[in-house]
Amino acid sequence: MIGVDTNVLLRLYVADDASQHATASRFFGERTAESPAYISMIVFVEFIWALTRTYNYGWDRVFALIGALISAQDILIEREDAVTEALARAVEEKIDLVDALIARANADDGCSSTVTFDRKAARRLSSMQLLTGTSRS
Repeated sequence: MIGVDTNVLLRLYVADDASQHATASRFFGERTAESPAYISMIVFVEFIWALTRTYNYGWDRVFALIGALISAQDILIEREDAVTEALARAVEEKIDLVDALIARANADDGCSSTVTFDRKAARRLSSMQLLTGTSRS
């Protein structure tokens, strides 16, 4: 298993540097089920943010790419079950994929809830609670 940094994963899908795209394509082409590429949760989230915020990919396109990563036999995603569930919820319930993933990962790690200042996330995800009021130091 070989870990992959976000920039390598991005170059596989975003051909804004032809040389790096070719190198990334070759690297992923050499992966097998016995020697998969490993994508950590940090890389996964950074990948989503880069696609949506830097490269202006629409959510349908991002969901399709993530679905392809999940189904690939030569790629291993950290906490793939959480990613798969978060993706399904995001598509079905029209919620932010990263918020769904954060809520699921925190619940898996034993958190009773996840606090957020994101009103939309708190409304749409029952395990996210809006943090209100002021704190005293």
